[in-house]
Amino acid sequence: MAEKKYLIEDIEPSRFFGPYNSHFKVYKEKYPELILSSRGNEIQIKGEDPEIALFIEAIDSIVKYLKINKSVTLGDIERIVQGEENKTDGDTKAEKGIIIHGHSGRIITARTKNQQELVDKVNKNDLVFAIGPAGTGKTYTAVALAVRALKNKEVKKIILCRPAVEAGESLGFLPGDMKDKVDPYLRPLYDALGDMIPTEKYKAYIEKGIIEVAPLAFMRGRTLDNCFAILDEGQNTTPTQLKMFLTRMGPISKIVITGDLSQVDLPARVKSGLSPALNMLKDVKGIGIVRLNENDVVRHRLVKDIIKAYNKYDSRDESST
Repeated sequence: MAEKKYLIEDIEPSRFFGPYNSHFKVYKEKYPELILSSRGNEIQIKGEDPEIALFIEAIDSIVKYLKINKSVTLGDIERIVQGEENKTDGDTKAEKGIIIHGHSGRIITARTKNQQELVDKVNKNDLVFAIGPAGTGKTYTAVALAVRALKNKEVKKIILCRPAVEAGESLGFLPGDMKDKVDPYLRPLYDALGDMIPTEKYKAYIEKGIIEVAPLAFMRGRTLDNCFAILDEGQNTTPTQLKMFLTRMGPISKIVITGDLSQVDLPARVKSGLSPALNMLKDVKGIGIVRLNENDVVRHRLVKDIIKAYNKYDSRDESST
């Protein structure tokens, strides 16, 4: 049995080990063949050489990740250990994952291969569909790309749009102006923006119309030009609504449509327009489609297992009918 020591250098050890050593517990779970112990900034490793080498490679990646990012989550650790995280060996690859520098030193990055594919597809195409289950970062990444485009003066405004399914698009009975009425449905987009733009500047953008929020019903008759538009929860659009939105594109525009085909909230007899659109448009040049999965989940690590369990249950239920 071999024995080696690993020193955590250039970062605060507590960031690596996590609160109450929670991150270190994950390392132990992922490498049961190794005997791991820690003291200060030092890790003592006992085991066979091949396993030790794999472990050192993984924690090297985590240390490099923490040099770029403010923090690491348990989900990030699992992806890095399993080789699913965007590799950060070398400055060039590390920089590739960065989308924008948010406020308070926050760095917004593409954290998985599929998220990086989304970034690449948006760079190459004017219309991109990002399809995947909850928690895969599709909306967050899309908002980061929109903010980047605004900061780089590639567009003059950001338009955030979401179908207000629960109110049947009839928002008139809700109190307040249009923004007040649609705000509850756009909260995930607002939360993402809050990580990327300082509060005062964010408020100024809203007041000046540089960042605009609107329900899908209010897109009819408009031309979305010189803007970065995001249609979130695209699975909750009907075929007619989605066609209407897609045909709003102006000469200078970027559009990202996010959706989760497993979470359609439309009434039982109303068909979603997202799946037919993906089939019709998959071969159109200039349109990109990115499919994210449970391996891209960036929320609590249990979300990945929850999605897998639901997918397994749904498959079994379909086969029995």
